[in-house]
Amino acid sequence: MEDMPENMYYTESHEWVKLDDGIATIGITDHAQGQLGDVVYVELPELGDGFVAGDPCAVVESVKAASDIYCPIGGEVVEVNEQLATAPETINDDAYGEGWLFRLKPEDASEVDGLMSPENYIAVNSSD
Repeated sequence: MEDMPENMYYTESHEWVKLDDGIATIGITDHAQGQLGDVVYVELPELGDGFVAGDPCAVVESVKAASDIYCPIGGEVVEVNEQLATAPETINDDAYGEGWLFRLKPEDASEVDGLMSPENYIAVNSSD
């Protein structure tokens, strides 16, 4: 499994979250995009949508399958990655950068404390 950014938190269902200035950016891991294959479509939440941790919040479709994306922490959507509407393959090319899905204002940013570190995520997924 490739090096994972240290400044992010990870879920067992392969989402990541990065906190910056009170805003959480959400995406899927490089491991997840590799398992999915070529991403061909992304269904993102709407601005203003509210989620609690664990809620389905987006769908990523690939040539292999469609996968629900689950919100790693609760909050309100404040931005979506519009680029993915015309270039969903950005997730394959840059899962931890330009391939982010959406940003939300967390209800409780301390929820990230319940997520996995890069080391724990790698340990859990090293057998895949």
